[in-house]
Amino acid sequence: MTAQFGGRLVVAVSPADVGRRVTVRRRDTGGFRDAVGVLESWSEGLLKVRKRDGTLVEIAEHTVVAAKVVPER
Repeated sequence: MTAQFGGRLVVAVSPADVGRRVTVRRRDTGGFRDAVGVLESWSEGLLKVRKRDGTLVEIAEHTVVAAKVVPER
């Protein structure tokens, strides 16, 4: 028996959310990747998310499959 999951992926983040803590799921080679952190910018099709460890993740807008604002830690 195989577990199956259903659900709808929603992008509920916009450039207006710059400065807020977000989680972003994106398509990547071989599957999906997630980034959680502060949305530092969203410009010219590129999102920049600063993770808790200080790493800056650059995400091409066209690869985003789900995103939302999340509570502060």
